[in-house]
Amino acid sequence: MNEDKLEALKKIQVILMDLDGCLTTGHIIYSTSGEDIKMFHTHDGFGITRGRELGLKFAVISGMGSPVNHRRVEKLGIHHLYEYIKDKTIPFEELKKEYNLPAEAFAFIGDDEFDIPLLQKVGFSACPSSAIDEVKNHVDYVCKRAGGDGSIRELIDMVLKAKGLL
Repeated sequence: MNEDKLEALKKIQVILMDLDGCLTTGHIIYSTSGEDIKMFHTHDGFGITRGRELGLKFAVISGMGSPVNHRRVEKLGIHHLYEYIKDKTIPFEELKKEYNLPAEAFAFIGDDEFDIPLLQKVGFSACPSSAIDEVKNHVDYVCKRAGGDGSIRELIDMVLKAKGLL
């Protein structure tokens, strides 16, 4: 990774993430009762927990919504969950004001075309290896791991290492 990207990672204080396709594989299974079932990776969960303990803040910005999302976010101690969001830059602007931080203090990981506007605004942008090609062309870093398979942890560890915390 080049020096500019390492310097950008050092400034990150808040990691924003898409849910379906980043925190999960993007597959949604519906039970016979109509409930959706999603799989989350424990590596991502540990990374978020350790990141919080080391001072990072987290928020989830999703275009979809589900009771499963609430349960996972609550279990991970993430205080901000935005669902059914068409323009992901709006919650980003709200969080910038709430935390009184510049765009350079935020990272975002997204996997689909509606994530691109926010990927272009943050200090560091990433996507899972399973993201669509157009997203891969707009990010600072393409993770080695796929969505739902540790890509969130990969990004968190990069930030923590750049800050000298790992």
